[in-house]
Amino acid sequence: MAAGIGLIPGTAQAADPVAPGGLGVAASAGTPGKAGEQGKAEAVRSGADRTVVTSGAAVAGNPDLAIELDAYHNSAHEVLLVTNVKSAAAALEVTIAWGDGTTEKYTASGADVQSRSHLYAEVGTYPVKVTVQDTTNNVTAVNEVEYVTDGSEFTPHAPTRLLDTREGVGAAKAKVRAKGMVALKVGGSAKIPADVAAVALNVTVTNAAEAGHIAVQPGKDFIPPKTSNLNYVAGQTVPNLVIVPVVDGYVHLVNGGWAPVDLIADVTGYFTHSAAGGYAPLTPVRAVDTRAGLGTAKGQVAGYGTFGVEVAGLAGIPKGATAVALNLTATNPQEAGHLTAYPSGQAAPSTSSVNFAAGQTVANSVIVPIGPDGRITIRNGSWKPADVVIDVVGTYSPTSNAAFRAADEPFRMIDTRQDAWYRTAGPVPAREYLLLPLMGDSAEPVTAWVLNATVTNTRGAGHLSVAPDPNTWADYQKGLQVRPERPGSSALNWTAGATVPNLVQTSGGKGDVIDFWNQGWEPVDVIVDCLGYYETK
Repeated sequence: MAAGIGLIPGTAQAADPVAPGGLGVAASAGTPGKAGEQGKAEAVRSGADRTVVTSGAAVAGNPDLAIELDAYHNSAHEVLLVTNVKSAAAALEVTIAWGDGTTEKYTASGADVQSRSHLYAEVGTYPVKVTVQDTTNNVTAVNEVEYVTDGSEFTPHAPTRLLDTREGVGAAKAKVRAKGMVALKVGGSAKIPADVAAVALNVTVTNAAEAGHIAVQPGKDFIPPKTSNLNYVAGQTVPNLVIVPVVDGYVHLVNGGWAPVDLIADVTGYFTHSAAGGYAPLTPVRAVDTRAGLGTAKGQVAGYGTFGVEVAGLAGIPKGATAVALNLTATNPQEAGHLTAYPSGQAAPSTSSVNFAAGQTVANSVIVPIGPDGRITIRNGSWKPADVVIDVVGTYSPTSNAAFRAADEPFRMIDTRQDAWYRTAGPVPAREYLLLPLMGDSAEPVTAWVLNATVTNTRGAGHLSVAPDPNTWADYQKGLQVRPERPGSSALNWTAGATVPNLVQTSGGKGDVIDFWNQGWEPVDVIVDCLGYYETK
């Protein structure tokens, strides 16, 4: 995570996973800190020894002329270039060619250090060249650094299975041992580019003998993991969407439980440092509810039945959108099974988007490529009927330049089981909301946050809704806030005693405050981990 994007100080990290018998939520134990402190700014450097010097007869007047360049990520689209010119006392003309057709010039006198920022119109790779001219001594020096923007954009991918430890796909045909890890090759697999920056995976845990949790992370050094992506109990099959950076072509899935489990991972899209699709958050809107005949025919979807949903033009989705971010919910299923969301015009893939047991209401965040006719297809992978609910939360399209920036390491923003800087420990009351104040002091606005929300210590059935707050944090501090309207959408559902996670992509609204509504009738604890965010030029 680049420095400069922050959370107003809150609980930062998590302690060791719970011991056997627990539900497997990592518990936070860190000191308050800003989100921007979770990462470090690393420069791309071109040393002075790479300077190319051309000169005339008077070179002796400035024999050591050289340039050292350091390029830092200032935001998703912006570079901070530090130019260190080593020179004898002389008048110099410095020209920076930013690699996108624009240049910047300034003058210096002798040795000089300057910091200049430049905002690119689009993410990508740019050759930044600095030329220093000493006209008095007839010496010219040139150095160049290749800068890759920190932001990345999304390309949808037909749902494809990359990992299934039950079948030996992507890893050995064996359960992942307790506290064990699977290194999953993503770059170069299933026609995903080798230089992929991040990937959207639907990860499923199954055949669990005990309760536990799974963490999905870029590197293999975060052991034990400080956050969790999936939580499960014995015998449960649980999916969750993750968006995770890819390092050297791999991501790593860690079994934080005390017993072996099988893991499945299906790719639905990936991010690269090149122009593709930017993200645009939408106010969550219910697009389909088979119980009410909203968006499709009224009545349960038959066993192994399908139905199409026209999403192009729906709820503000632009016609040219390439993928849509949804919250897909199965409810009232008559038998165990799964739902699969996929682009129209294609055969049903051998992947799943959300898994359910008979009578269970369960939701999962999904990113679905949109078919050429502007539609997606939903399939009931059960022998018996089930109801389906779809809430639209965002879209990816070439018309949006909101680029994704991943956290260097997922970090905990809030855990209601522990004190935070602005509230004392305690569950979110029934029918009330937990507000999460954020602070965006980056060079670019934060359009949306990528979060993993988890509810635990549940005493009855309910669901969680997530939405931007209409107030600012200053409004709350001054007692001027208005009560937010209760959302009509859901991000995740739970039953008594369950610990349930789901990925949430949401805007922070005008005031960078996000609300997590407990829509149940009993208190619940809420844990929120940050995976990254989208910045708009």
